[in-house]
Amino acid sequence: MINSKNKVNSILIRNSFGLFLSIVVSFNISIKQSNALPHEWVGVPKSEYGEQLWDRQSIKRNEDGSVRVLSKFIPKTKTEITEDILYTMDINCFEKSFRDVDVSIDEIYSNFNDLADWQDPNGDELILGVIGQVCRVEN
Repeated sequence: MINSKNKVNSILIRNSFGLFLSIVVSFNISIKQSNALPHEWVGVPKSEYGEQLWDRQSIKRNEDGSVRVLSKFIPKTKTEITEDILYTMDINCFEKSFRDVDVSIDEIYSNFNDLADWQDPNGDELILGVIGQVCRVEN
């Protein structure tokens, strides 16, 4: 009798551990898949420095009326140092200004800075292209 109780307890513990492990693995897989949300990249006219794309799927209106969008800069020449750079930009459509609230090379590891200063594009064709296109879509 004692021997069969030990067998039942052993099987129960093994099955419980297997169930727990399955839940943990499936939870981690679903988190990684959720980070890989689809993008709808829209390009602005290229410049001598490279190209700039923005993601139509990422447009979000902020509480202050500005627009937040994910943008990607692809340098004309790539080296070990230069890679595609992801920017999360806030755009003020009325003042035609912007601020980069996050700059990274990977969507998963972000470090948002909502206190970044608003900037004038200073004639940067790529930034002006993103501002113009995003503001046309949003208004």
